[in-house]
Amino acid sequence: MSAILSADDLNDFISPGVACIKPVETLPAAASEPSNPYEVTTEDKVAATEAKLQAAQISLTDCLACSGCVTSAEAVLVSLQSHQEVLTVLDSDDSVGSSTGSLQDVGAGDDATVPNKRKRIFVASISPQTRASLAAAMGKSTKEISHMIDRLLLESITSNEKRGFDYVLDTAPLLSVCLHLAARELAASLANASNHSNSDSAPKLPILTSECPGFVCYLEKTHPAVLPHLSRLKSPQALLGTLLKSLLPKYVGNDVDIYHVAVMPCFDKKLEASRAELTDATWKDVGDITPTRDVDCVITTRELLQLAVSRDVDFSTLSPKPLPNKQLPPIPALQKLLLNARDTQDERSLGLQAGTSGGYLVSIMQELQLMHAGSKIIEKKGRNSDVVEFILLAADGETEILKMARFYGFRNIQNLVRKLKPAKLRMLPGAAARRVVGKAGRTPTARAGASSSSGSEYCYAEVMACPGGCTNGGGQLKPDDSFIVDSVAQATASAAVALRSQAKAWLNRVDEAYFSADEDITGDHGVALGARSQIVGIERFLEEWASDSGVLLEKLAYTTYRAVESNVGKIDGEMSTLQAAELAQKVGGGW
Repeated sequence: MSAILSADDLNDFISPGVACIKPVETLPAAASEPSNPYEVTTEDKVAATEAKLQAAQISLTDCLACSGCVTSAEAVLVSLQSHQEVLTVLDSDDSVGSSTGSLQDVGAGDDATVPNKRKRIFVASISPQTRASLAAAMGKSTKEISHMIDRLLLESITSNEKRGFDYVLDTAPLLSVCLHLAARELAASLANASNHSNSDSAPKLPILTSECPGFVCYLEKTHPAVLPHLSRLKSPQALLGTLLKSLLPKYVGNDVDIYHVAVMPCFDKKLEASRAELTDATWKDVGDITPTRDVDCVITTRELLQLAVSRDVDFSTLSPKPLPNKQLPPIPALQKLLLNARDTQDERSLGLQAGTSGGYLVSIMQELQLMHAGSKIIEKKGRNSDVVEFILLAADGETEILKMARFYGFRNIQNLVRKLKPAKLRMLPGAAARRVVGKAGRTPTARAGASSSSGSEYCYAEVMACPGGCTNGGGQLKPDDSFIVDSVAQATASAAVALRSQAKAWLNRVDEAYFSADEDITGDHGVALGARSQIVGIERFLEEWASDSGVLLEKLAYTTYRAVESNVGKIDGEMSTLQAAELAQKVGGGW
């Protein structure tokens, strides 16, 4: 047996799930002639038969986190979240009608005689990557796509007395909150490092983003020693869910339930919503009551269109004009945040690559630059387009203040994690002496043209599992989707057909739509703020949120992680479908 391979490595803890893009085996084609079981064969015939069979191969590039490998329990948790589940919950609600009248009835008080009193309020949150994917497919702006989504969820799916949503929100404002909290978290870790403090109040340096659930699952299952480096900040999806569940009942009536649906670019966001750490049990005293998820259900961009089809709605025909009666949730702190949009003009003026996953790296670098007058940001490209390094230089232009980097895609992630995890020697008995004699003084040699910086030299790393970032998520529209060709205007239909065989060109088109949304960042109501004014506004929002909810900000905005151990080979190690469904209910699934 090889020294690299051990019996501990041989298990099926990680297995293909959800939407693996490669087959796990290649089956031979049916024989054209009936076979004779008594026929005497020769070695030449056997060799010719084996040559026709091609082994199925799954490369590292094929194995993406967003459509990747999950345990059997996780596969069930993901299958419980779909557009059909959303429609089932909508149809199970007793109240039907316009959202305006029903919500006014809810806020009227506890009088049981109020007609059409709402027992459940439905809220949808839309990711910027979802809007970008649809905008690229239809040749429209992201603002027009936002209006079309509003019409779909607030108006179109309510036909034939069907239940629709009450509010549709954008996750971008909560992203701004996450970016500010991420910079504050990094400042705390830098302070601990400078004071040589071993405090657990902040992650270890370098801090790794936790916004990508695929990356979080990867560390929890395979590299738990790296978990102390993960940012403890919730993602915009989870943060908005906590905000809605903690404040909205206070303003519309404590006797209502909030059903929050998030539309996201990847399947792993479903796993994030299923985490026990992202329920109301972590931020309020629920006693013996079953915990409720902060995000009840997650659907992908593609599933949003499937939801429209299920309601007999042609999404491409919806009006791109603003919906006149659209309302914001009656949460004062949230309304202030939504009306004061994030201004990315300062970020664009720096000429830096913001990334397609929220721009954590550039935003944090910009906020830290405000703390060092006259400082300058230098950008260096890495070994490929998914690796970028940023250096903050002092006013003298030479002194390095700090260094950060961005790593997209599993191949680049593994290179980073390899430098962070503790050294572990795995060798055959007697190999230690040979290592001491032959390799004691050797150190890894960097490839030609590659950066020699180690992972520990960075103070922060923006990490995403998908190559190209979140715009390339597994739940996004692909260039060969029929929706792209069928719904695009005739003037661009030929271009859409050509993109079917050009995945890179298609991703560039989605990225262009994603970044073009910055030009319309103020939306229909907002007023763009500068960086310093925005920070002040976010701090005021956080104070009001904690005050109104009566919960500490540490419980509202931060989460925890845990190592996930395999049950393979243990008694009752494999979880059944029924057990997984029970697990989903225990962690707040209770639909």
